Amino acid sequence: MNLEVAARRVNIIQGEWKVLNDPNAVLTTILGSCVAACLRDPVAGVGGMNHFLLPGTGNTPMTGGDATRYGVHLMELLINGLLKQGARRDRLEAKIFGGAKTISTFSNVGEQNAAFAVQFLKDEGIPVVGSSTGGDHGRKLEYWPVSGRARQYPLTGAETQRTVALEQRPAAPQKPVETSIEFF
Repeated sequence: MNLEVAARRVNIIQGEWKVLNDPNAVLTTILGSCVAACLRDPVAGVGGMNHFLLPGTGNTPMTGGDATRYGVHLMELLINGLLKQGARRDRLEAKIFGGAKTISTFSNVGEQNAAFAVQFLKDEGIPVVGSSTGGDHGRKLEYWPVSGRARQYPLTGAETQRTVALEQRPAAPQKPVETSIEFF
């Protein structure tokens, strides 16, 4: 008799990252041109996922909520989150998903996102053991962070366009920083 334990689903949205060590948890996200990097340490039994909108570079000015849109920031947060949960950098392995060219008239930011993720992981010495990037349709992704199992479902054209609309929304407005000083 095959009794499969119902997985605890944890959804990741654009600009987020999560690290889990629960073997019954599955991380999920929906991607258009965005990329999700899924990293794990198979020995420590811990893994995680991020979901970024833009590649970002060390030269990109990032402040507050803007930083969470960039891969360079979210990759660092994910790796540091794994290390804090007992992972070792030399045992990390990665899978990369997303990076579709969802609007033919736009620049191919999806391809740039995927290329960024591959180069970042190469520079960090983290092997990519699986990937599915590119194409012209979005994906629904499921990733089991402890086992490293991943499953994706292609989105229809309408589902992809809804995903693109979410990706194109501007970041939430930030509270203005008070720059005036009042003297008493």
